[in-house]
Order: sequence, then C-alpha cells, then structure tokens
Amino acid sequence: MNEPNENYLKLVRQQMPKTKHFSTMVRAFLVGGLICTIGQGFHDLYEFLMPEMPIDGLQSLTLLTIMLITAVLTGFGVYDKIGAFGGAGSIIPITGFANSVVAPAMERKREGVVLGLCDNMFSIAGPVIVFGVTASIIVGLLVLIFRGWFL
Repeated sequence: MNEPNENYLKLVRQQMPKTKHFSTMVRAFLVGGLICTIGQGFHDLYEFLMPEMPIDGLQSLTLLTIMLITAVLTGFGVYDKIGAFGGAGSIIPITGFANSVVAPAMERKREGVVLGLCDNMFSIAGPVIVFGVTASIIVGLLVLIFRGWFL
C-alpha cells in the first residue's frame, strides 16, 4: 500500500533541482557582511564628524541612514536584486524591516499616494510592530510585577 507513495517520492526527488547550500551560504554571508560593514563605516564616519555626539545618537543616526538607503534602493528596485543574490544575508533585521515597509507600498504606487502607498506601507511590517509593542508591554508589566522575585 505504501508502494505508490514511495515511488512517487522517489520520482519527486529525482526531478527536484539540487540546491547549492554552500554557495547560498557564502553569498548570504558576503551580502550580510557587506551591509554590516557599510553600517559600521557610517558609524565611524559620524563618530569622526561629530565626536561630541553620544553613542546612542551615533547608533540611531547610523540605523536611520541604513534604513533610508534600503528604502531608496527598494524604491528603485535595486534591493530586490540584492535580496535575490544574497538571500538571507539581505534581511539583516534593520534592512529587512525597511524593505518590508517600502516593498508593498511600491507594488501599489500606481493607485495613488493615499490608497496605494500609504495604505500598503505597513501591510507586512504592521503586524511586526504591533507584536513588538505588545510583547514589550507584557514583558515590562511582568518585570514590574515580579521585580522583587528577580532582584
């Protein structure tokens, strides 16, 4: 009775294209490393140009710069090509978030600013933001409630 299933699975395995795990991992590593290196370069540049700025300000400015670059590249369709080449290396949290905000909006830009761009801007990232805020509130409340137990 399992004979047809086994034959089918054998046929599927023969027809499936072989994945190139090593080259995929190398490309993801290189793209992710390049993005992080660019981010570190901006951080160092800002630290050199504004030595009086506190570290929190430098970090925020660096993240905003990387998000802006990702959003612009997504708008011009370049970041999709980077993602196709680099795979998971291109979705480093901050760049992946910026891409997930801009990409859905760009898909419907021909519908206008309000109904196209603004309506879809947070279609993917919105649930992530809601979950993040909700989880942080719950964790904050738990810390307040059980503060004496942990300290």
